[in-house]
This record gives sequence, structure tokens and C-alpha cells, in this order.
Amino acid sequence: MLSTYQYPKYDYVQAPELKSGVTKRHPVVVVGAGPVGLAAAIDLAQFGVPVVVLDDDNSVSVGSRGLCYSRRTLEILDRLGVGDDTVAKGVSWNVGRTFFNDTEVFNFNLLPQPDFKRPGMVSLQQYYLEEYEIKRAKDLPNLDLRFCNKVVSVSPEGNGATLQVETPDGIYTLETDWLIVADGARSSIRRMLNLEIDGKVFMDRFLIADVVMKADFPAERWFWFDPPFHKGQSVLLHREADNVYRIDFQLGWQADPEEEKKPENVIPRIKAMLGDDREFELEWVSVYTFQCRRMTEFRHGHVLFAGDAAHQVSPFGARGANSGIQDTDNLVWKLKLVMDGKAPDGLLDTYSEERVFAADENLMNSTRSTDFITPKSNTSLTFRNAVLSLAREHAFARALVNSGRLSVAANLTQSRLNTPDTADFRGDMVPGAAMDDAPMQEEGQQFWLLDRMGRQFTALVYVIDPAALDATFARNCKALASGEIAVEVILVSPNPGPAPEGLRVFVDQAGRFAERFDAADGTVYLMRPDQHIAARWRTFDANSITAALARATCNVH
Repeated sequence: MLSTYQYPKYDYVQAPELKSGVTKRHPVVVVGAGPVGLAAAIDLAQFGVPVVVLDDDNSVSVGSRGLCYSRRTLEILDRLGVGDDTVAKGVSWNVGRTFFNDTEVFNFNLLPQPDFKRPGMVSLQQYYLEEYEIKRAKDLPNLDLRFCNKVVSVSPEGNGATLQVETPDGIYTLETDWLIVADGARSSIRRMLNLEIDGKVFMDRFLIADVVMKADFPAERWFWFDPPFHKGQSVLLHREADNVYRIDFQLGWQADPEEEKKPENVIPRIKAMLGDDREFELEWVSVYTFQCRRMTEFRHGHVLFAGDAAHQVSPFGARGANSGIQDTDNLVWKLKLVMDGKAPDGLLDTYSEERVFAADENLMNSTRSTDFITPKSNTSLTFRNAVLSLAREHAFARALVNSGRLSVAANLTQSRLNTPDTADFRGDMVPGAAMDDAPMQEEGQQFWLLDRMGRQFTALVYVIDPAALDATFARNCKALASGEIAVEVILVSPNPGPAPEGLRVFVDQAGRFAERFDAADGTVYLMRPDQHIAARWRTFDANSITAALARATCNVH
């Protein structure tokens, strides 16, 4: 029990299969009602796909766990209908500071530019996010959320899977066309299917202490190497909601996890950090080890793995929940197209390809961070401390400091779904990148670009004078919108002038779109439903857009 949070208990409801004794077949079943499983289920339901979620518990997760949610993840949560609650309750921050002993040697700003809807990061205890997702899930009519439903066996088939599910009223069977597995790092489904997860377990332990206190620490991330209050080790501090602060203490591999979690051992560490006069109370304590591992593939026929069930990283860098939610954002639109018969089954192979690439990037950064934070030899320790000593005065050394490279969206630049550039562009908005946000205006109303993108393919066409566009342009746009896989064409312009009938104009009044997308008159960007860039050109050509759409959906023959 926490002093700042009352755990909800969700009602168990007898499954229809138990009531009728009839085995039902469902389009999609999701196993796991954590942040990742719920994100997948909500997204599917918003696409109109009936989905069943099975979870063996009837509440939200214990402790703060996944804590920091990146701007990219917040943008996804906006599309799921829980972004506003997450930001309103959480602690927004952009600045991180790194200290060596008691001296600041390095700092960074995750959002150095203005005009983004969301901050670089929001810190929020995981139980709040799960609560918001469950509330949203319960509002969706085609989402069946089943608590106290534990999967005890899985039998994959060529076109789906059969599950045995244990409940307080007995065991029942259900069938599904597609199974999404998001049951966490100790995935029971993965074990049932005898699937391996390979990688590295680091020989070190850290203590997490969630501490309730009134303090004047700013809304920033602070990291200490070898601080005077915890000599020879490292410490990380985050501010959370409800006057809770999360403190991570490096313990070393020899530490006894059970002993270290006892209040009589935790409290002296916190007092050494905060001083004897600071009043605080312990909220939650846990001990963890680093793991950097992943499955070889995330797709196994009609069984698809996401989040910690598929890949695990160390906590430094906020890569766990962020990467898991980004998994589902990549997966669901592809699954919907395949289920509708609008894309071949092979499109789902690109889910595994793209998210394995993203996982490897996360694993690389996480491993580098962990190696820097916890040197494994005297030589590594000497090098690290030399870097930290030089960092305060020398830029080259600051570039080497690694207290956890923070989560950013993966640039899927090598994806086979991308159409290569045929013209020169500047900036970061390359094919495969997640698109940046920008403030916009339409008919006098202010809004953010990402909020109006929807979950379909979209062509953004930058034009200086919308009124100059001819009837042929309008007919081509209408044809794109009426294709089997629709492409909505939206004009982006510095001017609000009239456009051909049926076309919308987003006014780039602040010029941020032009700046971030290197947009000149006629520039076109084709966006995927997950808001990654599929292609871009300097001139509008409907045939080029159609060809890029076919490539982005594996409909190339």
C-alpha cells in the first residue's frame, strides 16, 4: 500500500465462453494489460478491430517502474486518448544534469527548440499510465478487458492460436486469428512456446527508492558519479507526481537484494544524500539488475511479441516502456491492413524487421551507458573518471560522458518500406524518421500538426499559393483519397488562401513546418499511419505517391 496512491481493484467478469460452454474465435487477443498491451488494444479498437485483453491480475502495476515517457511516446499516447491525462499528472522536464563528486560537469536540453506540443520527457509513475489506459479501454465498445484471466497454454496454428485460460470460475478455451504477446520480461507465453531471448545480464545491482518529501529539487534529471554521499558508486534522481522522488543507488554485484530493501538499510542512504533534517517517508523500494536482451524475431507466424516480452534494456535512458509503446504503434496499422486484405501477410515481417532494428539501437545505447556507469575494470574506471574530470572544461570530453542516452524515436532509415530520395533535402526529416510536430492554423483555429494527422497515409504538400493549384491537381488528390488504401492530401502553406474544393489548408504561420521539413514550394511528404516518413519529393506527382504507397505496404509485385 502506498501513501500517495490508492490501488484500484477491477471487477472480474465471467468470460462468455464459460457461460455458454462454446469456444469463440476472436480477431485479436492481447495477453498483458500493462502499458504496452493496453496501447496495442486501444489502438486496435480505435481502428474498429474487436480485441480481447487477458491479464492474470485485477489491478495496476506495483511501484513507479516505467517512469519517464519521451516526447515521441507522448505523441502516441495523444492518439490513444491518454496523452492529456499523462502530461497533466506527470512532471514535465527537458534538462538533465550530470555531476562528478559534487561538481556539475555536463548538462543537456532535450527540447532546445520552441513550438512542440509535448515536452522532451514526462515523469509519471507507471500505475497512473495504466489506470488512464484502462479507463480509456473501458470506453471503447469493441474492447473486451478480462481481469483475473491467466493464460495457461498456447497452441499456435497456421492461421491463429488456441489458448487455455484459467479464471476463478474454471478454465475455458478461446481461439484467435492473431495473438499479441505483451506479458512482460518474464513472459510466460514466450516460455510456453520455447522461444529464446538472448543477450547480456550485467553484474551489478541498483536500489530504487521512491521517497515522499517536500523538496526544492527542480523538475530535472540529476545523475551523480561518485558523489560524497555514496562514494565509489552512482546515484540518479527524478521528480515524480505527488511529491514523490525516485532515487536509484548503485549497490554493486555483491549486495544482498533482500537485505538492501530493508528500511533500516535504505533510510541511512537517503539521509546521507538529503541530510538528517529533511523529512521523508519511503513509498516503494526495489532492487534490480541490468539486462540487455532480445528475441531473435518478434513475429512467429500469427503470434506477435511486443515490449519487454520481446526485448529488455537497462533502466538508464528510459527505453523500456517507450520502446514497447512504439512497438505497438508500428504493429497495429500493419496488422489492420493485413486483416482487411489490403496488404500481404509479409507486411507484418517488417514489424519485426523495423522493431528489431530499433531494439538493437536501444540495446547498443543501453549497453554503452551501463558500461560507462558501471566500469568492469580498473582501466575502464580510470578512463571514465578522467573523462568526467575533463568534461567541465572541454567539449570533447562532454561528448564522451554517458549517464544514459535518453530514448528517442528510431530512425528507420534502412527500412525496405521507404522510397529513397531523388532530390536533395536538409535536416532530420529523412525517410524512416518519425515526423516532427509544428503549430498550425486552419480557418482561424490553432492546433498542432500531429493532432490532425489521423491513422491513415497522408501526403503533406507545401505550397506558397494554394489558390494557384489547378483542377488536375485536385482530381489527382481525389483519386489518391479514393484508392483501396486511401491517401489523404493536406496542403501546408504560409498563406491561408483558398484551395481547390475538397482540400484542406494548414497554415504554417510560424514557419516551423518549412524549417523542420526543409519545405520549398511544391515539396511533398508521404506519411505512414504511425507518422514515420515513407517518402518525400520536391514536386507533386500522383504516380510517384502511388508507387511509394505500394512500397510502404509491401504491395509491390
